Amino acid sequence: MNLFLDTKTIILLLCIGYLFTLILINAYGHNHTKGLTVKTFVLAKFAQTLALFCMAYRGEIPDFVSISFANSILMIGSSLEMIALLSLQKALRPKTKMIYLFLTLFSIIGLQLIVLFYNKENVRIAYYSFVTAIILIPVYRMVLGKASTLLMRMIGSLYLLFILASLVRGVTALLSSTVSTSFYTPGAYQLVSLLSIYLITILGNIGFFLLMKEKADHELIRLASYDDLTGTLNRRTFTENAKQYLTVYAKKGQPISYLLFDIDNFKIINDTYGHQVGDQVLQDLTTQIKQHLGKEDLFVRYGGDEFGILMPGKDETESNEIAERIKHTLNGTISRSLPVTYTISIGVLTVIPDQYTQLETLYITCDKALYNAKSNGRNSVFRSQIDEHNAVS
Repeated sequence: MNLFLDTKTIILLLCIGYLFTLILINAYGHNHTKGLTVKTFVLAKFAQTLALFCMAYRGEIPDFVSISFANSILMIGSSLEMIALLSLQKALRPKTKMIYLFLTLFSIIGLQLIVLFYNKENVRIAYYSFVTAIILIPVYRMVLGKASTLLMRMIGSLYLLFILASLVRGVTALLSSTVSTSFYTPGAYQLVSLLSIYLITILGNIGFFLLMKEKADHELIRLASYDDLTGTLNRRTFTENAKQYLTVYAKKGQPISYLLFDIDNFKIINDTYGHQVGDQVLQDLTTQIKQHLGKEDLFVRYGGDEFGILMPGKDETESNEIAERIKHTLNGTISRSLPVTYTISIGVLTVIPDQYTQLETLYITCDKALYNAKSNGRNSVFRSQIDEHNAVS
């Protein structure tokens, strides 16, 4: 049974796949986002579709169009696709854009020189294969990046397989005189190669959709979990995580410290300088405090200028040091371009939780301690303790 495929048919099927991708992405972008990332990916798919269409009619149209023009457009499409993927990962830098600009430009110039002065098919195949592999190299970030999700690693691995296949094709084209690496020569290589490209193309396009969806989901989670102005946890998310820590550290029998604080005379700052400056003060406060916190510490904005910090594993000595360090950092210093100085008052509590320890109790106790810190003249730290009657001492 003859399983060899008609090259023109497969390439036209790829074109149809790209066209459907363009339609779906445009539909998705119309309802969700009109960002540069989506537009870049759409442009990449358009370039690849145009190139494949030209390649499908090789022999029926001038070689300049089906070879020089088509392969140049494919290189541009590959670069644009990689730029879109990097942008989706928030890893695209101005320097990276310039690198891809010059890499693509010199790659196209190199191809034209080969066509003009050494127009052999195996050399063209090897050159294009190696260039494509180089263009796609940054996909390693999707596989090895610390923040990479399982989906990113799967899509990145798919691209790495394509890079490996390109390198094998390029080496085979240069070194083997018996195996044809051309997509236009019927044979086992043609069958495997075209089917592989078809599958990788479809999976890659689906993968981009899934990555966009994942990014949107992460953004929704972030918006639902963090305070927009300060980037701290919101009250609901803090409460959920804090209760989990109380349960875990009750089993460990280890201490947990809790800080509750607000800005001294914050209302006067708002009334005197306006709410814009007040917002800048809140942002400055959280930026500086985060420098003193550990990975497990939970930082929450309850509302207004009231904040809390839960520090698992910190005892009285450690929590006192951190509270004093925070107070000293903020005490009377003009940070960045703020036109006003500010201080904070802090209530501190350390407990070894048990199964009966409630987060609400910690908050109420620390709130009373914060009141005492205010009563002591503000810009101070007051430590409280919980006795068997939940009284502040």
